[in-house]
Amino acid sequence: MSRICFVCGKGPQTGNLVSKANNRVGRWIYPNVHRMRFSLSNDAKGKVYSARVCTKCVKADKVHKVI
Repeated sequence: MSRICFVCGKGPQTGNLVSKANNRVGRWIYPNVHRMRFSLSNDAKGKVYSARVCTKCVKADKVHKVI
């Protein structure tokens, strides 16, 4: 459960590595998640969470980084 975004729930996906000869081998594609302290942008109280968040949620201003 450590590679799942706290905000959007994005997690690992499965896919294929495809060679030039069209040989297919299974692989995992992981989201870019980082552990950080943050508050949600739509939360009025400003409660501070400590969890893993994907970089797309950080760039979309869904969370505000707390130091």
